[in-house]
Formats: sequence, structure tokens, C-alpha cells
Amino acid sequence: MEVSSKENTHFFSNNTILPEDRSSFKSESSASKDKESCCGGIKIFLGALSFVYFAKALSGSYLKSTITQIERRFDIPSSLVGIIDGSFEIGNLLIIILVSYFGAKLHRPRIIGAGCLIMSAGTFLIAMPQFFMGRYRYERFPSTINSTVSISPCLQDKSQTPLSALEKSQAKINAGCEKEAGSSMWIYVLLGNLLRGIGETPIQPLGIAYIDDYAVEENAALYIGCVQTVAIIGPIFGFLLGSLCAKLYVDIGFVDLGKVAISPKDVQWVGAWWLGYLIAGVISVLAGIPFWFLPKHLSEPHGRKDSSTSSEQSKFIVEESKDQHKSYQHQAKLAEMAKFLPSLKNLFGNPVYILYLCASIIQFNSLIGMVTYKPKYIEQQYGQTSSKTNFVIGLINIPAVAFGIFSGGLIMKKFRIGVLGAAKLSLGSSFFGYLLLLLLLAMGCENSDVAGLTVSYRGAKPMRDNEQALFSECNLGCSCSDNDWDPICGENGVTYVSACLAGCRASNGSGKNTVFFNCSCVGTFESSHSSSAVMGPCQKGNECPKMFLYFLVISVITSYTLSVGGTPGYILLLRCIKPHLKSFALGIYTLAIRVLAGIPAPVYFGVALDTTCLKWGSKRCGGRGACRLYDSSALRHVYLGLTLVLGTVSIFFSVAVLWVLRKRSSPQDETLSANGERGACGTKSRKDNFVNSDQLIQSTYWPEKETRL
Repeated sequence: MEVSSKENTHFFSNNTILPEDRSSFKSESSASKDKESCCGGIKIFLGALSFVYFAKALSGSYLKSTITQIERRFDIPSSLVGIIDGSFEIGNLLIIILVSYFGAKLHRPRIIGAGCLIMSAGTFLIAMPQFFMGRYRYERFPSTINSTVSISPCLQDKSQTPLSALEKSQAKINAGCEKEAGSSMWIYVLLGNLLRGIGETPIQPLGIAYIDDYAVEENAALYIGCVQTVAIIGPIFGFLLGSLCAKLYVDIGFVDLGKVAISPKDVQWVGAWWLGYLIAGVISVLAGIPFWFLPKHLSEPHGRKDSSTSSEQSKFIVEESKDQHKSYQHQAKLAEMAKFLPSLKNLFGNPVYILYLCASIIQFNSLIGMVTYKPKYIEQQYGQTSSKTNFVIGLINIPAVAFGIFSGGLIMKKFRIGVLGAAKLSLGSSFFGYLLLLLLLAMGCENSDVAGLTVSYRGAKPMRDNEQALFSECNLGCSCSDNDWDPICGENGVTYVSACLAGCRASNGSGKNTVFFNCSCVGTFESSHSSSAVMGPCQKGNECPKMFLYFLVISVITSYTLSVGGTPGYILLLRCIKPHLKSFALGIYTLAIRVLAGIPAPVYFGVALDTTCLKWGSKRCGGRGACRLYDSSALRHVYLGLTLVLGTVSIFFSVAVLWVLRKRSSPQDETLSANGERGACGTKSRKDNFVNSDQLIQSTYWPEKETRL
């Protein structure tokens, strides 16, 4: 500010000695240079901010794609994974108020740069446990790992096992127990995600405000729209990166991949989840570098120089540089604090705002929970690999969401829809979206035939006590453990929990190519003509691939339909509150969504999904690990049912919003304000109203927009 004042003094001093015509020429040239430097500076900032939005969207969506990988790697239940996922919102909430208030007084580009460094540090921290936990250990019969030791799967007599092999096995277990503390390293993943939330906090409020302050007014909405468009591209690359890393074995580069006895189709498979976080961390570091070289202020556009509206930051600077305004500022702050409670009362006294807030909170609960566990649902319900699941979500679902958001804004502009119309469009989008979601209840796969869990050893339905049903007459003579999960597929098409529980007495080969013979339980099955089995679980039924195709089609249409209502709903929120309360209302709205939806939804969705588990894994030193097998039917009803129940409740609140708006509307003006006065909606001309609507459509943002599926 001091530099600019000196330049102005020099400028005016030159004017006193220059002829009038030359002075005017210099004035025009100076103004044109200012405009060029302003445009160049704001475009550089726009490009840097767009890259940051891409980086944060990529890392956020990549976390969603690795939910099942993290669960298996750390042997933790879904409920705990939900807490890890919600820690991002907690980190964001810790400093959002401080950043929003003090950010305008400080060097905003450098604060954003510092946020990028913190975000990258958190991303790197998430990947760190991989380098301290030791190699990943999956449950496998010894002969499938080391072909030099011949051990019968069915250990009728422990003397069959060479003493050295037993000692080595026991030594490995003891070594695993010594490193069992590594399983608690999921805390570092939680802390890393918390840091990501803290680092991301200044990006949106300070970045968008900076563009709005220094961009030409007619270009501000376009610039913000470009940033949001790039933010939607980020999740596409995030899920595609998740698909690529899920194909790679977790310990790639550290072990001989030829000796790995599991494949990506195995439920114990863990991909190189940590690799994507390293890539995302590097991208975040690169995204933050330009902000350290950007100026604290840009010269304001020529059209804004004489306007009554000035930037938020310049107001702080000008007022703080004048001593005579200090007492006035103090009084203004006291007056502002005194207005807080009346403003809060006024806001919560607005029935449309309260009803829409309740509808949004409940709807975001359903959407966030559904998005978080969608990869798990596809893997468990349709037997797809993590790699294919992430590829499908990134390449099909995310573009459908982006197209839906764009369509909602286009419909608002094309048909010049007012507040009442926006409420109808938002309600219709939710209603038809959840109606389509109802169809998915009929598009599931039946449970895989797993002896002792979903079918009995003779082919009949299992006993209610699944753990007791794991043992049968055909494997009573074997020394088996009911805690193991080392599935094999019998030639009868039935999966057995382990070769021992299948009663197999001989094996040939090693690794993925191991074949088991003389399996007594396979031979006793009703339709069995052989007693051999191969490594890995059996594939789902023949109808499952077809059901998965139907699921993809309906899922894409549902994603598009639900996303269409996002922009109209946001416009409804802005149009039906008093103009001076908009910022406050949006702050309360964002806070409520994060606290009441972003944090709890992944947790209780995870708890609900854990209730459908049929077979839990076990840790080396005891204790329950990650779920190995879910009841497909129960999983489908819990996952989709919980989403539909929450969505239905939100629709009732949306109907109430429409009813209140209709009650307060008049036939002459459907855009009447929700408080009964002709405020922001009714007093403006129809043309001006919709020009502002177009700007809001382009700059619309709400939590989890990038990953709403």
C-alpha cells in the first residue's frame, strides 16, 4: 500500500509540470498498463488456484478409493475406517473460523501456499505406515508359500509336520506379535487426514475472495466457474489413480511378486495404496509453489477504482492505516457483536432456511455414507476387484455428476426459474433420484456358496450358528482353526474357508497354482463328482455380471438425476434469506453439513455394514480383524435401505419447503422472499435477478460435491 501511494504521489507531481495533453496521454497509458498487469496477475492466480483445486480434489477422492485397502492393510472394521474418513472434516473445522476471519488481513496467497504444504505433509503422513509396519502378511497354507516343505492341509496328526516347519511357523507368529503394534499405525492415517483437512481450509475462502476482489466484475463469475470445473476433473483422476494402484501388490518393490500367492480377486489382496498418496503429496507441493511468489495485493481493475465497492482486504488496510478511524472500528465491532444474536434469531426464525437446512443435512448424510462405501459395496456385492471398481466410479459416475451439476445450472438459466421453481426442481431431482435408487434393491447377487457359512457341507442351508457350522463330520479328524481365512474353490463350485476345513489331505504346486486333492468335504457334497480344489474363492453366479451391468446403468442415471438438483437447491438457499445475512447463513449451512453429516455419516454407515459380516478375520495375536465375507443380501438391504430411508426423510423436508414457499407466494411474483417481504427476490427486476443467478450457478460449491455419486 505504501508503494502504491508513493507511485501516486510521483504520478501527481509529474502532472503539475506536464502539459495537459501529455498528462492525459500518460494517464491513459498508465491505466492501460495497470489493467494489463492486473489481468496478467489475476490469470496467473487463477491458473495456480485451479491446480490447487485439482490437487485437493484428487487426494480427497483417492482416499475414498482406498477405503477397502486401508481396512485390509490395518485389519480394522468399517466403523473405524469411517472415523478415519471423517477426520478430514474435523481438521477443517478446527481452523475454519480463524482462517476466514484473519485471512483477509494477511498475505492470502502465501497462506494458501502454506495450506498446500500442510496438505501435502498430511498426505505423506498417511503413506508413512507402509514403511514401518513390515511386509504385509496374508493367511495362507504353508505349502502354497514354500513348495520345498510338503505338509498335508488336514493335519490329523501334528507329527506329520516337520519340527523345523512348526518351529519356523511359531517363530513367524512370534515375530508378528512383536510387530503387532504396527496394526495401530492406522492412527497415522487418521492424523494425516486430519492434517489434510487443516491444510485445505484456506484454499476455498481465501482463493475465491481473492479472485472476487481483483478480477473485473463481469469476469469474476466466469473465473470462479473455471476453478470449480477443474475441481470436478480432480476426482476422475483420483479414482483412476486408485484403480492403477489397486492392481499393484502392496509390497511391490520389496518382495518377489512371483511368490505372492494371492490375486487381485482375493478378498485379502491389498494394492499399493500408499503409492497414490506419495503421488498426491508431490502434486500438492507443486501446486503450492506459485503462491509463494504472488503479491499480497494486485492493482484493482480500472472499473472498480472509483466504485463504492472495494476489496475485503483493502478495507482492512485502509481503515487500519488511519488513526482517526480506530475508535470508530472499535464501536463498529461492538455493534457487530451486538447484532450477532439478533441475526442468529432472524436466520433461525426463517422457516424456509431451517427446513432446507434440515433437508440438506439428512440428504448429505445419505449421499456421503453412500459415496464412502460404494467401492466396498461393488466389491462385495458383485465380486469385482478394487481396481475395476475405482475405474468404473472414476470414468462413469463422476462425469455423470459433473454433467448433472452443469445441467441444473443450465436449466435454471434457460427457463429463467425463480425461487419456487428452484424448489420444485430440487424436490423433483431428489424424488426421482431416490426412486431410481430403489430399483437397485432388485439388482443384487446371491450369496456365494461358502461351506459352513452360506450353505452346509452337504449343500443345504446352514445352521444359524455360523461358527459352529464350519466344522462337519468330513473335517472332524483334522486339526483346523475356525479363525483362518484361506479360501479354496472345490470342483463342485463351493468355496471352503480353508483347505483344512475342506478335509484336503494332499496338495501339489505352489503359490497361486496350488491344487488340493483327496478333499473329503468336497467329495461328500451332493453334486460332487471329484474331491479336488484350487486356490482362491469360487466366482459368483452366472447372473452376477449381468446384474452388475444393470447396476452401472441405473447408478449413472441416479447420479445424474440427484446432481441436477444441487444448483437449484443452492440458489433457493441464497434467494430466500435477507441479503445482509447471506454470508452468515452460508457459514452456518456449511458448518452444519460438516458437523452433522460429514463427520458422523461414514461412522454409522460403517457400523451398520459391520453387522452384515459373516466371517471376520483374526489378528496374529488374537482379536478381530477386518471382515472377510459379507452376507450379500443383508449388505444390499442395509446399504441401500439406510440411504433410501435418509433420502425419503429429506424429501419430506423438501416438500415442507415447497409448501411454505407456496403459502408465502403470490400469483404475481413467485419469487417472493421467505420472510414475507419483497427483499432479495421480489424487489429486483427480473433481468437483474437472473443475471445474479447465472453468477451463482457458476460459483456454486458445497461439501463433497466432487465425490457425490
